[in-house]
Amino acid sequence: MMVRQRAIQAEHKQERHDAILDAAERLLLRSPDRVANVAEVAAAAGLAKGTVYLYFPGKEELLLALHERNVAAFFTALIERAEGASVPGIEELLALMHRHMLERPLFLLLASRCYGLMAQCIPIGAATAYRQRMAERLARAGAGLERHFPQLAPGDGVLLLRDSYALILGLWQLSVASADGHDMCPASDAASPLAFSFPEHLDRALRALWRGMLETSGERAGGGSR
Repeated sequence: MMVRQRAIQAEHKQERHDAILDAAERLLLRSPDRVANVAEVAAAAGLAKGTVYLYFPGKEELLLALHERNVAAFFTALIERAEGASVPGIEELLALMHRHMLERPLFLLLASRCYGLMAQCIPIGAATAYRQRMAERLARAGAGLERHFPQLAPGDGVLLLRDSYALILGLWQLSVASADGHDMCPASDAASPLAFSFPEHLDRALRALWRGMLETSGERAGGGSR
């Protein structure tokens, strides 16, 4: 009986946790330029403000949790594919990134904001725990890629995923800054080097990164790329 009660309590806590994140996500989708405060999130979730504080000490930790939920969904899909029996193609893996990072409207926005928050507002313990969970996901996914692409040396899978993420986020930030006129050299016309189609440019850059990494790793290992 006690085990069952604990299971029910754990399930109830998870439901509330998810309801809070769902409410925060709805508010952010409605107004991407501002971060809702805890009281607004509580109202949207149909909970008391004090209840939200039981799960998240502040709106910064709530945003980080929302971002991690998106990240976890991406890594779950990637790890499942990387640990599968058949060899994934580069185009398939890039499509997976596109689906989880570009097609989810808040993924890159939250990623950009949360890195700034971790340096300024997130308690060091929470930030460290988040980075540790990210490192574990990254290591597992990287190892899965190395199993399918033997030309990758140990650790190259992690480097490839890390550099892909940095490329995606960096190009997105540049495209947003240029479109808003916040860049030091805003793209005033189509001929400007900063005037570019983010999805198209990103696809080309990611393909070049992956093919180049596999070819370079293959040459270093004395083998060829797939």
